[in-house]
Amino acid sequence: MKKPYLKYLQILLKKSKYLFFSSLIFISIIAMACNPGKSNSTVKTPKVTIINEDANLEPAIIEGFKNIIYNVYPKLVNDFNENARMDITVKIDTVYEGVAYAHNGRVTVSSKWLHKKPSDLDLMTHEIMHIVQAYPNGSGPGWLTEGIADFVRFKYGINNSKAGWSLPEFSSTQNYSNSYRITARFLVWIGQNYDEKIVYKLDKRLRSNTYSPEIWKEYTGYGINQLWDKYSQNPILE
Repeated sequence: MKKPYLKYLQILLKKSKYLFFSSLIFISIIAMACNPGKSNSTVKTPKVTIINEDANLEPAIIEGFKNIIYNVYPKLVNDFNENARMDITVKIDTVYEGVAYAHNGRVTVSSKWLHKKPSDLDLMTHEIMHIVQAYPNGSGPGWLTEGIADFVRFKYGINNSKAGWSLPEFSSTQNYSNSYRITARFLVWIGQNYDEKIVYKLDKRLRSNTYSPEIWKEYTGYGINQLWDKYSQNPILE
């Protein structure tokens, strides 16, 4: 016959073993909750090619662009378009007189602009969003395409303040179709007052070529002109 204390010890060991493994499972669940990105092995890394025609350009600018592409682009792909291309070419152009543009996976940036505004690195955030957008021709108004790209610069930009870039204050002379930052601010306001996912929904509809002016009412209960009137009356952002 087993001694009572031996039986008690066996029971205690069994309970301790159960508690130990339960604790391990609990700790693992907590770790996954605190670090959701760690368990996502499907995060894609973009392939970046740099073509620099300006030998006098500060190397830190190139590194800044690469940092934005490597860190921001995967977020945009995840949040907006998981099928976006993952090869990006950046060309520093000494002839181009504009600021920057994106086409067919390539972002062209004016070296003259970079010498003038070397801290304007988040222009890259705007341009790589155009690569993510990949809207078919004629899928929607150009002002909305550019407004969404500037919305993304506002929300995902790494250091807009250093470049002196921000959304403009409302003015009665503005219209939602003014594009870029004016439209972006309007989209932020709609998100704060009616539908926080409005930009993501609009982006999806534009890419699937199913955008129509009626979708504003579908998502907010108001047409675009009614929304602008309400915005004009109280354009304060949170």
